[in-house]
Amino acid sequence: MALKVGITGGIGSGKSVVCDIFRLLGVPIFNSDLESRDILQSDEGVRIVVRNIFGPEAYSSDGTPDRKFIASIVFSDKSKLAKLNALIHPAVNKRFEDWCVLHAENDYVIKEAAILVESGAYKQLNCIVVVNAPEALRFKRAAERDHLTVEEIISRSKNQMPEKELNTYADYKIMNDEASLLIPQVMKLHSILKERAKQQP
Repeated sequence: MALKVGITGGIGSGKSVVCDIFRLLGVPIFNSDLESRDILQSDEGVRIVVRNIFGPEAYSSDGTPDRKFIASIVFSDKSKLAKLNALIHPAVNKRFEDWCVLHAENDYVIKEAAILVESGAYKQLNCIVVVNAPEALRFKRAAERDHLTVEEIISRSKNQMPEKELNTYADYKIMNDEASLLIPQVMKLHSILKERAKQQP
């Protein structure tokens, strides 16, 4: 079985950019955010519960989840966020386990997730990589990428563990501050992870 590696980091840290580099190196990447979106749209049982929690406005007339509407509620109502996470995260974790079986021949695979530690999903992994960046830079990236206001970014970041605390869970760290070269860091970690995978029982 392939070594299971988690990649996480605060909003705007550049997790996806780091994962894109690993993908170019031939490493399979499981994107938890994309999988959760698919579950929200395609799983009928989930759709029923989401409508019960958020009302009929949670889905548009064509059945597409209104993620902006859902986000506007969950990032200001922790109880509804907890209900949504309790619904989605177990389904994502199950998909990841099934996906790992398909990629068992690889040295290692990567699970990318924004709330890897907060959700408890890190417990199904062998090691964790945290992508770090200064807060001001992270917020700037998030604003440009997602067209969010500063207030929206702060609200979303409050649902993530502070970077300092997140780093206590890190087996490895990558600095993505636009001053440190990113590709050499990823290449070095790629070699370390391939070697670690060989030493697995």
